[in-house]
Amino acid sequence: MQLTFETFAILACVAFLAGGIDAMAGGGGLLTVPALMAAGVPPVPALATNKLQGAFGTGGAFWAFYRAGHVDLRRFALPAAGAFLGAAAGTVTVQIVDPWFLAGLVPVLLVSIALYFLLAPPLGQADRASRLGPAALTAAAAVIGFYDGFFGPGTGSFFTTLFVVMGGLGLVRAIANTKFLNFATNVASLLAMIAGGQVIWALGLTMACANVLGNQIGARLAMRYGGRGVRPLLVVMSIALTAKLVSDPENPLRQLAARTLGW
Repeated sequence: MQLTFETFAILACVAFLAGGIDAMAGGGGLLTVPALMAAGVPPVPALATNKLQGAFGTGGAFWAFYRAGHVDLRRFALPAAGAFLGAAAGTVTVQIVDPWFLAGLVPVLLVSIALYFLLAPPLGQADRASRLGPAALTAAAAVIGFYDGFFGPGTGSFFTTLFVVMGGLGLVRAIANTKFLNFATNVASLLAMIAGGQVIWALGLTMACANVLGNQIGARLAMRYGGRGVRPLLVVMSIALTAKLVSDPENPLRQLAARTLGW
């Protein structure tokens, strides 16, 4: 497929913004996935290209948090392995789903995750006792990893919520260890997508450069201020991009609504 220079530039700007948001609160894929599809990229290549740029971005953010001493590699190595395997399984699954069905499913998932971001309660800053042992935490990470491999947007927020509510971590440490697991899931998904020949390399690498820069800035802001104030912006932009996606006459949801309402 042919994409113009202007499209590359716009998607790079979206990737930069998504990288900053992802480092602070998770959910950057809520912007990049619908932006890629709105630019005309089919669903599976859009998810694959998003994994390429996301792997670079989360890797950079993970390194920034690790250097600052916020990542507990020993405690979260096993959950990261579970998340890796779950993501690989999810990515294999999404590549065998009917693309027409996936094009209709993506907007529904995007709106659902945006509502989660809007309605989820704020998370605490202080560490507490963990409610889950290593095995249960690994199982939960594997389930979230499968979701990340199958779709992805919101994964960072799911990991962060798991670590705060059930893992006993304060918000900044939860965000930091989220980057460790999210990097593992992105690498697993990317490898599976590469094996399936789904990645648009030039676009993905361009977005990756922008995403890394945004993640580095966002990681530093998160360490200083936490993720406050980011979610409302993310929800508004995500719903706007999803509306743009559904407005396409070729979108299955638009076609279904037209047939149902007799448009």
